[in-house]
Formats: sequence, structure tokens, C-alpha cells
Amino acid sequence: MEGVAVIHTRSSSLEDVYSGRRVLITGHTGFKGSWLAMWLDSLGAEVIGLALPPKSSPSLFEVAGIERTVTHTIGDITDLDVVRAVIDEHRPEFVFHLAAQALVRRSYREPIETIRTNVLGTAHVLEAVRLAERPCSVVVVSSDKCYENREWWHGYRESDPMGGHDIYSMSKGATELVVSSYRRSFFPIDRIEDHGIAIASARAGNVLGGGDWAEDRIVPDMVRALVAGESVAVRNPGAIRPWQHVLEPLGGYLSLGAHLCGRGGISRAEACDGWNFGPAASEVRTVRDVVETLIEFWGSGGWEHTPVESAVEEAGILRLSIDKATARLGWAPRWDFFQTLSRVVEWHRAHADGAEPDAMRALSGRQIHEYQNSGGYRGT
Repeated sequence: MEGVAVIHTRSSSLEDVYSGRRVLITGHTGFKGSWLAMWLDSLGAEVIGLALPPKSSPSLFEVAGIERTVTHTIGDITDLDVVRAVIDEHRPEFVFHLAAQALVRRSYREPIETIRTNVLGTAHVLEAVRLAERPCSVVVVSSDKCYENREWWHGYRESDPMGGHDIYSMSKGATELVVSSYRRSFFPIDRIEDHGIAIASARAGNVLGGGDWAEDRIVPDMVRALVAGESVAVRNPGAIRPWQHVLEPLGGYLSLGAHLCGRGGISRAEACDGWNFGPAASEVRTVRDVVETLIEFWGSGGWEHTPVESAVEEAGILRLSIDKATARLGWAPRWDFFQTLSRVVEWHRAHADGAEPDAMRALSGRQIHEYQNSGGYRGT
């Protein structure tokens, strides 16, 4: 990017940061958490996981055998005592907080549970870190939907107002406020050398990747239909979203964690902020683009527009500005729209053809390796 200093380093720089370090992932049984657990394991980290059981069957956690390579604890982040016990026992040096109720439409059915998990659960994680009184770098994963949606064509910037029409979006805006208030109340950045606790939030776009079987998401719904030989039902083909492979924001989270512990190009205090990790502006596409491209790569199938009348309001346009992360963290997206979908199809084709768990784990590891080494890693 012209006029922007991008920091180029090898993938081994992440090994230097995370190898041998104790890393807690909340939500490690979920889609993003499972990919992050595999990536950190490949970097030599000692990975600890705290989460509820997988919510889908099959799940990436089970298919890729994540439990064999992490210290696995089943527990609920809405129980402060559980979170405290895990942090006190394992004394993590890094915390990646991914556990959440992550579905907009479910938030209409379960509003209180969504608020309890996303808002109070985040407060519990930060409170457990506070009470532990040990140096730690914490990345709280939020969402692009934390912003007050104005249906703008330009990308939302980190300084734009929090908000949300629906309960899920509101809960993510509130999550951001919890992070900000805990940081200012208990971990002020001007005294970071004294307390040693660095906290940042990360906001990503719509992630795609192998092993996502969540309900009510376009790619999992497509995969289920294509495997069954059925037509794909599409609610809103004209909706525009910041699609990206799951490894893109995860690379951003790992880069941010490195900066929070003082291993990046900016100070720990400067890293304690909110950060967007999304695709390049040219890669923002419609749902129709996703559907038609995935069907083309799959080699068969069709789709039909099936609008659903409901009280659920869905944003027509969502875009993220990634200028801040690119300029200050040296992070930049690596895979374009077509590279992303080709790897989604590769993964789900292998699973549909009956590949064994070890083979699926190996395929996932190869995709992580390909991502890390595509053009030289720009993480730290």
C-alpha cells in the first residue's frame, strides 16, 4: 500500500512470540477457536481451552481432534468462579477471548442469554485477569456488527460509534464498552509497566473456512445442501459483507497479541485499542457472489432466492476500514475472494469424501502453513 509502512517478517516471528508460552483460548470448541488452537499448537504454544461443548455436529473441534493437543476444560464463561479457576490454575501469558453467542437470528430467540454470554462473559474474563494480578496480554474478539449500522458504502472505522439494531449487535457494542471501561478503570495504559496487563479488542468481518457447520450461515447452509444434492436456499442475495477466510482475522489477533506483549512495531500502550481486521475493499462481495462462486468451485449444484418474512432486520451493507491495522500493526489480508472460497471447498470436499480425522487435521495444518507463507507473514 503506497504511503504505508508495512512490516515484513517471516512466519517464524510468531513462533518467537508464542512458542513455549501459556495461551488461554475461550471458545476453543467453536469454529474460529478451533482454527486458532491448531495455529497456536503449530507455533509451539501451550494451549489451554475453556468453552462449552461444540454446538454443532459435526464440529471442527471433533473432526480435527483439537482435544488431543490442548488442555481442554468444559466450562461456562457466565460463571465467574469457573473462569477464575482456569486462569488461576494455568496462569496464561496470553488470553484470546472468543467465547460468544455469535448468531444474529439466535439473539432474537435468546436475547437474555446473548447478553449474558457476550457482555457479562467478557466482564468475567477481564475480572478474572484483574483478580489474578499477573502480567498478561488479552485480545477480546468482538465483531464488525458492534458499529451503529448506517448502511454506509465506506468501511466503518475504529472511531465510529458503537450501536446495533438487534440484540447481537448491541451485545458486541456493549462488549467493546466493557473492554474500554476495564482498561481505563483497572489497567490504565500510562501505568502499563506497573500492572503489566495489556488489553485490546478485535473486530472482524464475515469469516469463511473449513469446518464451519453453524446454523443459519450461508456457507454452512450451502455445504449441507450441496452434499445432500439439494438446491441452496438464499434469503438475501444482494446483501454486501466483508467476507474473509478465517485465518485472516486470526492472523490479526496473533499479530495484535504480539504487539500487546511488546514484540511488535508499536508500544504495548499503543496496541491497547480497538482494531478492525477485514478484507481489502476490492474483496467485499454480495451473498450472490459467494453462492455462485462456491457452486462453481464445487462443480455442481444450484440456488434459489427464498425470501423469509420475519421481524429479524439484517444489514444490507457492512464494510470495515482496515487502514489502522495495516498502517500501525503491519497486518494486511493475504488471500483474495477466490483463494478463500477454493480452500473452503477443498476442506469440505475432503470431509464429504470421508477423509479421516488425521487427514482433516493435516489438511487444516497445510492451509495454515500456506497462509503463513503466502508472500511473507506481515503479522509482527
